[in-house]
Amino acid sequence: MTARVLIVDDIEANVKLLEARLTVEYFETLTARSGKEALEICANEAPDVVLLDVMMPGMDGFEVCRRLKADPKTHYIPVIMVTALDQPSDRVQGLEAGADDFLTKPVDDIALITRVKNLSRLKTLTDEMLMRASTSEQMGVGADGPGGDAQAGLGGRVLLVEDNARSAERIMETLCREQKVELQRDPQQAILMLPEGDYDLLVVSLSLAETDGLRLCSQVRSLDRTRHLPILILTEPGEDARLLRGLDMGVNDYLVRPIEKNELLARVRTQVKRKRYSDRLRSRLEESVEMAITDPLTGLYNRRYMETHLKTLFDEAVQRGKPLSMMVADIDYFKSVNDTHGHDAGDEVLKEFAVRMRKNTRGIDMACRLGGEEFVVMMPDTDLAKAYMVGERLRQCIAALPFELPGGSQIKVTASVGVASLEGLEDSPEAILKRADQALYCAKRDGRNRVVADAA
Repeated sequence: MTARVLIVDDIEANVKLLEARLTVEYFETLTARSGKEALEICANEAPDVVLLDVMMPGMDGFEVCRRLKADPKTHYIPVIMVTALDQPSDRVQGLEAGADDFLTKPVDDIALITRVKNLSRLKTLTDEMLMRASTSEQMGVGADGPGGDAQAGLGGRVLLVEDNARSAERIMETLCREQKVELQRDPQQAILMLPEGDYDLLVVSLSLAETDGLRLCSQVRSLDRTRHLPILILTEPGEDARLLRGLDMGVNDYLVRPIEKNELLARVRTQVKRKRYSDRLRSRLEESVEMAITDPLTGLYNRRYMETHLKTLFDEAVQRGKPLSMMVADIDYFKSVNDTHGHDAGDEVLKEFAVRMRKNTRGIDMACRLGGEEFVVMMPDTDLAKAYMVGERLRQCIAALPFELPGGSQIKVTASVGVASLEGLEDSPEAILKRADQALYCAKRDGRNRVVADAA
């Protein structure tokens, strides 16, 4: 994979060294010599990852990071702080400024490349979700991004997998100040709990006595329900090879023992915040997709989706030699409902009509609002005789009970229905719909409140 990496450092030698290391791995590089220049490049070029030196004259790296994370246009760009400072308080300060990771000089080549790859993957996923909407505001995403809300990283559900009692106790004591933590000593039980637990973070010790913690991480990444769950691993000094394998398989973050409490809290907050932000993006995406294919008033599929899916159902029926039928239903004298009782009453009638339609069709049938007061039901594995029976059942259900209107009044409603079926290899989806519509016209012409089957 490749990505564009912005290197920010006021010392030319440091820039050239990092640039050379990244270029060898086929990353594209941009460079900045000051915090102000870095902010301008991020705003205009949108790099995939920022390697940010802390100690710079004027605006230091912490301030640059805070400004990047506070700007809705740049807050989702991953930031790796690079510094000679190695005190836990410095790492915590960087993480609290919104940094996604921390590298200490001299920078290890393998750790550098692995971190950049890992965070550029995250950026790619975020970009894919954001591209589904023309602006971040349309997806409900503004200044409350991954680095925006200070409270967003608190109160998360965290599952800790640790079989050392003393270590587990210390970690639980620290994390329970800010998070809701559950302890599981058995990795196999943990893998069963995760899909149903709605967790925000998994913390795994790599020092488990009876099993390999990385195997658990691999299993989590391979399951559909948990592949997006952030993972933080706890490693021992000198376990660089296992650590890098974990990062390469998709582990999000790590801590090396002995664990500094404030750094633990900061890293967990960061992962919980990122998980919630990602969930919110995914939820907005699902909502936007749902809105694109459903009718907002009735909740049924809309005409656009019907026209797309009808071709799929038709092709499947032809290939398998199975019947396929279509029913078109129209509310009788609907214009008079609007004229007499108002459009609010008309909307209530349409919504109740959709409810009764759902109750009288199967789960595999597809009910759609074609437009206005006209509805369509596509019925796989259904011949014309059965489709007629479904239409008659719907007609009786509509006519049997009055419809409630706003204000407590009621109105009697009837419907006319036309049905048609697939008639051979020469048929087409458009032809079936046209014949069903013609049958509906016959039902209207012959007095309404009836079902007519295509007799062609």
